[in-house]
Amino acid sequence: MARESLLQPLTIGSVTLANRIVMSPMTRGFSPGGAPNEAVANYYARRAAGGAGLIVTEGVGVDHPSALGDAGLGENDIPFMFGERSLSGWRSVVDAVHAAGGKIAPQLWHQGVMRIRGTGPSPDAPTIGPSGVWGPRGVTTLDVAKIPSDPVLGDPMTDEEIEDVVASFARAGRDAVSVGFDGVALHGGHGYLLDNFLWEGTNAREDRWGGDRRRRSEAVVAIVRGLRREIGDALPIIFRFSQWKQQDYKARLAQTPQELEEVLGPIADAGVDVFDASVRYFDTPAFPGSEMGLAGWAKKVTGKLSMTVGGVGINKDTGLANQKSNAPVADIRAVDNIDLVARRFERGEFDLVAVGRAMIGDAEWANKIFRNESPRAYDARHLAGLH
Repeated sequence: MARESLLQPLTIGSVTLANRIVMSPMTRGFSPGGAPNEAVANYYARRAAGGAGLIVTEGVGVDHPSALGDAGLGENDIPFMFGERSLSGWRSVVDAVHAAGGKIAPQLWHQGVMRIRGTGPSPDAPTIGPSGVWGPRGVTTLDVAKIPSDPVLGDPMTDEEIEDVVASFARAGRDAVSVGFDGVALHGGHGYLLDNFLWEGTNAREDRWGGDRRRRSEAVVAIVRGLRREIGDALPIIFRFSQWKQQDYKARLAQTPQELEEVLGPIADAGVDVFDASVRYFDTPAFPGSEMGLAGWAKKVTGKLSMTVGGVGINKDTGLANQKSNAPVADIRAVDNIDLVARRFERGEFDLVAVGRAMIGDAEWANKIFRNESPRAYDARHLAGLH
């Protein structure tokens, strides 16, 4: 069957993955006081034992005071990548995943303008963005209470403030490697800080950090270069990006493949190995005139590896569902679309397949699809880490 092609191993730098299935990062918020505990270690280890070749963790806050707070997801118990208690917890997570035969990378995260002021572990810290604005409000499902009444959040970031953020990512990468992670992922999509620099709706600067698509990539370039200095050249760096933003689901970083190359090319040159193209459904065409999805175009314009994500193993775009609900999400059904994914993989459109809610629904999802068995359906209550 076509899906068997996804069993091919893949070597990225010094790391070899057993297959092409990746657990996609999904915020859960079950790390008390920012430190992963035994339940978190067991949660990820079960997915590694269940056949995922790579685990990318939920968003992990860097040690910048404005990095974390309430971003519409709830502010309690989001994990950090700083402090001995948190690093000790991550060391246990990494050891558990390795013991289960898997590889794991943390998704380093700064919420940027999506952080609600007065929340998080440093409530007195300002909410920051490159131009100090939340961005134009378009099609969004954010609760009105989560949308600032004044889109101007504060002053534009100074050069010193930007350099402080760059340094915080480098420190997080250093600490991640010190506890044994197999690489590092960066959250550069969905309206968070790195995306705030890339998107013209939140970056109206005219200095070295903005002005056109290539200059709007400069802060991300600096972060990637800083990470490379700390983790070396051998470990992979994964970069998640998206056209859509929480501020506006119809927003776009690029209208054409050429514009996409202008955004991603400098980031690729800085040292990213894999582009994680976050879309609502994996086979949505990225640009007119072609059926190729965003992951395919990222691979084509950068020459780097790419990862597809969105709707693998489920029936529809469910990104707007409240994943923290205690009730089942009735309209999410497990579907067997993996052979469609695999056929696109065989054409060379992308190199890795990230699976989100379907793998929350069943820790054995990867093994089951390779055995042609039916995985258990997703239920929002699975986020409690009981499965």
